Amino acid sequence: MPAPRTPAPPGTPAAGPRRELTAREAEALRALLAARAAGRPGTKRPATRTGSRRRKRTARRRTLRARLRGPWRTRLLVVGLATLLVPALSVLLAPTTSAPGSASVAGDPARLALAARSTLLQDADAYRRLQAEIGARRAQLTDATAAAQAARAAVAAERGTVGAAAADLYRAPATGRMPVLALDADAPGTTSGVLYLQALADRADGDREAAVVRARRAAATAEAAEERVATAQAALDGATAQARTLLAGVRETAGDLGLDVAAQLAALDTVPAAGEQQARNAAALQRWQASLAELASAGIEPPPAAELADPTRLPDGFSPALDAAGQAVPGVAWAVAGNHPVTVLPAETVAAVSSALSLAGRPYAPGAAGPDGFDCGGLTAAAWLLAGYDLPATAAGQWASAAVVPATQLQVGDLVVSDGGSDVGLYLGEGEVLGASAATYRVGVRPLPDDARAVRVTVPAPAQPNAPLPATASGRGACGAPPPPAGPVSPAWGGWGNGRIPVEALCPIARGHALRCDAAAGYAALAAAYEAQFDRPLCITDSYRSMTAQVDAFRRKPALAAVPGTSNHGWALAVDLCGGINVAGTPQWRWMTENAGRFGFVNPDWARPGGEKPEPWHWEFGTLL
Repeated sequence: MPAPRTPAPPGTPAAGPRRELTAREAEALRALLAARAAGRPGTKRPATRTGSRRRKRTARRRTLRARLRGPWRTRLLVVGLATLLVPALSVLLAPTTSAPGSASVAGDPARLALAARSTLLQDADAYRRLQAEIGARRAQLTDATAAAQAARAAVAAERGTVGAAAADLYRAPATGRMPVLALDADAPGTTSGVLYLQALADRADGDREAAVVRARRAAATAEAAEERVATAQAALDGATAQARTLLAGVRETAGDLGLDVAAQLAALDTVPAAGEQQARNAAALQRWQASLAELASAGIEPPPAAELADPTRLPDGFSPALDAAGQAVPGVAWAVAGNHPVTVLPAETVAAVSSALSLAGRPYAPGAAGPDGFDCGGLTAAAWLLAGYDLPATAAGQWASAAVVPATQLQVGDLVVSDGGSDVGLYLGEGEVLGASAATYRVGVRPLPDDARAVRVTVPAPAQPNAPLPATASGRGACGAPPPPAGPVSPAWGGWGNGRIPVEALCPIARGHALRCDAAAGYAALAAAYEAQFDRPLCITDSYRSMTAQVDAFRRKPALAAVPGTSNHGWALAVDLCGGINVAGTPQWRWMTENAGRFGFVNPDWARPGGEKPEPWHWEFGTLL
């Protein structure tokens, strides 16, 4: 997909002389300036249409600011000091982007961003719990429905039996219903036969009565089953309504952030990357913050997504955004900032992009949607959930469930899907995408893929799911994972040096221990299988070693420890285990040699019995050089 050519992309204008406006841009600019001169500036909204909503939004923002005092401090502490210290430092170091006079107290947008972030995260967690409850309720409803169907079938069968017996009895002659009536004093030889037939008739009467009782019981069982279905349906409907209400509340909170708060939110939780990746991440963040600052300085307030979905029914003061072919772009609009048109995104998109950028530098973890790690679908789903939209957790699911966007209408916030639907990221403009990569094991900014297709979240979804994308020939796997290597691989990753990896870039595996996130996932599965086998936790003594720790270990144990800067512990891909595993030949060691490979861990050749330096306790994730 070529880079988009929408005439008014959001973001700061490039340094140097401003480019010449196209004819369409000039025409749109004249129309907007004429509207401003007529008393309908693009930075204001008519009181007749939006005055009530503005008052409500102002009241909600005052409530958000009030939360900074009193009980709100307790709520902030709930997220933990470890969560807040790094964001707070990031905020202090991030440039302020609010317009002059937008905050009465210096740093207030940063404090509001912390408060809003905490609120959004808590509500998102509550929504995920409700989704889990909805899944359980749906399973209960399925079971109850199946039981009710079985009960109805049993009722039908018992009623059929009773009906058939009643019909046979009705058609039978009197002596068939009551054989004793056939007794004849003049024929004493028939008495025994008649009495036998009467006994059979009595037994049949008993069977019919039993069938009637069974039918009644089956009917009672079916009625109870129907009540359970109704109860399960009501519980499911209640949980669904609660989730819908909560999601609407998240969307409302996201829409009320304000541009200054959204700009600070984008810098809250970023984790430093290495080298060129850090420069690219920082440039994207600064470009986004500058874009928000430009809107704020012009007094332009992003409307809710619902007001921008239809280009023919935009709020006063906004005009349709046009692509290079002059086609209106749904979901965004143009307004005037100073003397040039700018693209205005929905308030929810602003919140989603800011939330996504705040996760830059976080580690990649397969199948994860936070908070410690993300895969590509988990990252975009998490970012949009904080904006009030519930997306599928996979790239393919997100492609199928949102509105397709032509290449010429690509906008910031769109989901960019590539590699045949196995990878997804969030478009940032300027030909860049933010995504969680299985190639770099990081959340970071990267170029727009050549085979990218895009969907937009904030416009109505298609009635039918989009057709799956054709398979890719790139050979990459989920989230851009490179093809499996044929032999041993370099343990280096992320661009950091050995022992120089930030702790925030790792995933915890045990108290005081951490690994690269894919290795951490493998370790967690290994530990669960080990505990199931031996009924005790997997014992670990060492994992990631910083350079300082490597120097200390080499000083204390020069014969055992690797030269500082060469240990695979320094790549966060090795562990030292104990509890019997550290002794070759024990049941624990034998179990590891037979099973650890299923979870990606090996005891390297040099560390095996008879190897160059036997260390039965040393296990590495993958076959490393």
